[in-house]
Amino acid sequence: MSEQAPPPESLLPYDRWTEEAMRNVALRALEFAAKNGLPGEHHFYLTFRTDHPGTKVPGHLKARYPQEMTIVLQHQFWDLTVDRTEQMVSVGLSFGGVAASLVIPFAALVAFWDPHVRVGLRFGEVVMPDAEGDEVPEPAEQEDPPAPPEAAGTKSDAPAQVVSLDAFRRRPTRE
Repeated sequence: MSEQAPPPESLLPYDRWTEEAMRNVALRALEFAAKNGLPGEHHFYLTFRTDHPGTKVPGHLKARYPQEMTIVLQHQFWDLTVDRTEQMVSVGLSFGGVAASLVIPFAALVAFWDPHVRVGLRFGEVVMPDAEGDEVPEPAEQEDPPAPPEAAGTKSDAPAQVVSLDAFRRRPTRE
């Protein structure tokens, strides 16, 4: 009978580093699109928390999406900016023919999806210090990659490819 001991608790914050790296992939894609436009058939779905501090969406959208919203960056968007100093993404979009500007803190991002190549990233909770300096997790839980909104005009029956790091984790050696 062989019982496997649980892995030792890490003294290094690998989970946080992994989250930061995955967010950086999404931000680099957004920076590329801001500078060069979207190449070929690439387009992005961004899901974010509308109730996260610092998120700025027009009132009618906030009322319609009080907690979470998915936007599509494809044909008609403008002024896409990724500000690493302020840790914000801003973009102009049209909703039902009405122009709107959105400001999305990096920490409010829940998911990034490029359905053209089926690459999807889901972000976990972001730990933010509260007023007393204690760490408090921000709400950002959702089970599956965001489904494309019906109004987006694009459909894909194939699920997004969610990046898993399990293949890179150390497995216990058998003796």
